[in-house]
Amino acid sequence: MKASEIRELSLEEMRRKADDLREELFNLNFQHETGQLENSQKLKQTKRDVARIKTIMREVTLKQETEKE
Repeated sequence: MKASEIRELSLEEMRRKADDLREELFNLNFQHETGQLENSQKLKQTKRDVARIKTIMREVTLKQETEKE
């Protein structure tokens, strides 16, 4: 998922997407540990997507706080 796609989402949609990705990450980790994961690159990409969403959520939150002041 690209940062430009994430920036188009509302804050609530970002939270839902982050929750979905964390759940997917949990499942991927489980598959990896049991030897069922075929594409280990998916694990790395999901971690990066979660981090990207969290970073953009933080940017949006800080921007909203500075606008209030």
